[in-house]
Amino acid sequence: MKKKIKVAVIGGGNGSAVVTVALKQHLNKFDISAIVSMSDSGGSSGRLRREFDTLPTGDIMRTILSLSKYDYLMLRQIFYGNRFLDAGKLNDHNLGNLFLVLAEKYGGNFIQALSALEQGVEAVGRVYPVTLDQTDLCVELTNGKIVKTEAKIDVPQYNRAWKIKEAWLEPAGCIFMGAKKAIEQADYIILAPGSLYTSVIAALLPKGVKSAIARSSAKLIYVCGDAYRLDGETGPEKLSDIIGDLEEYLPRSLDLVIYNNAPVSRRQKITWKKHKWSAFEFDQENLGDKKIISRPYRRDDGGLCAIKLGHILKNILK
Repeated sequence: MKKKIKVAVIGGGNGSAVVTVALKQHLNKFDISAIVSMSDSGGSSGRLRREFDTLPTGDIMRTILSLSKYDYLMLRQIFYGNRFLDAGKLNDHNLGNLFLVLAEKYGGNFIQALSALEQGVEAVGRVYPVTLDQTDLCVELTNGKIVKTEAKIDVPQYNRAWKIKEAWLEPAGCIFMGAKKAIEQADYIILAPGSLYTSVIAALLPKGVKSAIARSSAKLIYVCGDAYRLDGETGPEKLSDIIGDLEEYLPRSLDLVIYNNAPVSRRQKITWKKHKWSAFEFDQENLGDKKIISRPYRRDDGGLCAIKLGHILKNILK
C-alpha cells in the first residue's frame, strides 16, 4: 500500500476549512493535519475567552467540523451558524463554542476537549492549536499607530489608508508540541486562504513556528483565493504584495502559489457585494519568477469551492 502524503494546513477557521474539506475528498492519498491560529478576540469566542480564561474556540472548532466524515456545511450550521436567542447570557453563543468550553472546564484540559469533539464528529484528520498560550495579535500601521487585539484589526475603526506594516503577538506564546510535530513531519505545508494577517500570519507568529517550518523539508504552498474584504484588515491588495508580506514571516520562499482565476459571474457579484468582497489585483508584472498556478475554484454562489480545489491539490501534491 502506497504511503499517504502528509499535509499540514496552517491558517484560521474559514480558510483552513476550505483546504481541509478539499483534501478529505482524497483520504486514500492524504494524511491531514491542521494548525489553527489562536488569537481571536471577537464575538462569542472573545466573550468566552474573557469570562472563562479559555483559549478562543471558534476557528479551531470549525476546522475540526470540516474534517468530520459527515457533511461540513450541515455541521457548521448546527455547531457554529445557529446562534442562541432569548437565552440570557447564552445569547449570540453557539453550540460548538459552548461545548468546547464546558469540555475543557469539566475535563480540565483544552487538548482533551478538542479530542472529544474530534471523536464526536468522527474527524478524519487531526487539528492542533498553534499555541496553548493566551496571546493577542498586534500590528503597527504605516502611520506608526499600534493596534492591539484581533477584533480591532479584523474590523478596523481607523482610516483604511493606514496599511498594516508589521505584526506580532503579545505575549509571543510558544508553539504547541503537537503543531510542531505536524509541521516538521509534513511533506507539504499549505497556507490557507483567508485574511492575511488575522488568520494566516497570526498562525505563524508564536515562537517556534518559523523554526519548525525551517526544519521541515515540506514544500510550501499558499492557496490565496482572489478576494479580500473591503471592511476587513488593511492588508495588501495586490498579489505580489500579499506574497511579499507573507514571506516576511516565513523562513524561506513559497514553492507555489495557487490562485483562483475564475471570472466573477453575475450571481457571484451579488454575493461579493453582500459580503463586501473585492478582487485583489493580479499584478503578473511584479511577480518575478514566482511559481503561480492559476485555476478556477469558485463556488457558483461566490465563495471558494473546496471540491474544485480538491481536484487541483490531488493533481499537484505528489
